[in-house]
Amino acid sequence: MMVGKKASLDGATYISRNEDRLIAIHPKRFLVQPAVSGRKETYKSPYNGLTVPLPEKGYRYTSTPNADQSDGPNEEDGFNEKNVGESATESVYANERVLSCDPFVKNGLAEDSMTTLVLPFIDSARDGVRYLGELVKKYGSAEGNGVQFNDADEVWYMEIVTGHQWVAVRIPDDCYAVAANQIAIEKIDFNDPDNYMWADGIQEFVADNDLNPDDDQWNFRHIFGTDTEKDHHYNTPRVWFAQRYLNPEIEQDPESPDLPFIRKANRKLSVEDIQYVLKSHYNETKYDPLGSGSEHDKKRYRAISLSRTANSHILQMRNSRENGAAGVQWLGFGVPSFCPHVPFFTNANDTDASYRELPKKMSLDSAYWLYEALAMVVESHYAEFIQQDLDYQKELSQWARTKIIEVDKKARQLEGAALTDYLTQQNHEIATHYNKATRDLLADLTTQGAELSKLTFKMDPNL
Repeated sequence: MMVGKKASLDGATYISRNEDRLIAIHPKRFLVQPAVSGRKETYKSPYNGLTVPLPEKGYRYTSTPNADQSDGPNEEDGFNEKNVGESATESVYANERVLSCDPFVKNGLAEDSMTTLVLPFIDSARDGVRYLGELVKKYGSAEGNGVQFNDADEVWYMEIVTGHQWVAVRIPDDCYAVAANQIAIEKIDFNDPDNYMWADGIQEFVADNDLNPDDDQWNFRHIFGTDTEKDHHYNTPRVWFAQRYLNPEIEQDPESPDLPFIRKANRKLSVEDIQYVLKSHYNETKYDPLGSGSEHDKKRYRAISLSRTANSHILQMRNSRENGAAGVQWLGFGVPSFCPHVPFFTNANDTDASYRELPKKMSLDSAYWLYEALAMVVESHYAEFIQQDLDYQKELSQWARTKIIEVDKKARQLEGAALTDYLTQQNHEIATHYNKATRDLLADLTTQGAELSKLTFKMDPNL
């Protein structure tokens, strides 16, 4: 989900995403990668062998890599020191017509490498699209991906859909956009390079191969996208639910292939609105798998928040020209429905040990394992525990807002290394506060849960 600066309550730009994996336990870390200079190194992907000479210089940046690096770093999301954010690797799928004309490149750019090879080297959101587009042009793409970029002024969304074809659109400042594993971008105005970007020769590619099904328009979704039964149950309902929440006055069909990509909300949007969408599972509808609908309806659509969400993140960029603490990376481990998004200032040189270090076996000293444990306990007794869990999330959200205000006041008095050191220390304090609150809740719920066992039988008060 993306939000322009005039559509947000605080004037910040937002990009966000749930990173979903194939299994429920997919450990992630949160790191600060240092700036580099004078480097002479070639990157080689452990996943597919993609080989790319790295630039000599690279900016410091935050990232959320896989704990297991055997399939590549998969750094996914973060801000660099120039206050440019990237959230990469939302899988999208093109149709067989376009792929037959431009198939994927087996050892081309894939999601394992996309943040590592882009985020340290870009100076703006627009530059991110350009830079990634050049990589696709040179090395090809190994798969379809949707990629978000933001800075203090702009939000861009890019869809790479075949071996070499892609487009990108600037999200209007007063709008939001939602994408869900399906090609989302619609009409492209090739006379407006300020708001659209595209692969060289894409118009000729479409014309030469007779790929446009429309007589009167050039609609990227129609040309390159899919409209299948899977889309109707796996993808479009999630867009429908998000737009239902952000525009409740508009009636739409959850299986419609024509849901618009970009919309204006009926109000200014807060970080809590974005959190709600990322945490949602068709709440208060008959499709909620945790609700009271029929078994058929509860299993009809794929929810937004899943047990196999590896991390949920919101990249908030405020006015970076006035505030050295402008970048905030809200990071959520565990199932988003049950776990908080934790705010971290990205002008930092380190992360807390509970996010940086990750044991292979469960340890409540690790943020990843701590939140996975909380999610499993809450869902195991959902009816009994959910309100207590929601109260815990609300209290932490309020605490976070107060903390950010306090940090902003101090940050305006600092600059350079002193500011970075201060924000790094504040991140440690934030992690400590959230970890303690989560351990306390987990202890309370475990104690309460012991009384909810089905292996109980009361006849005698002494038995």
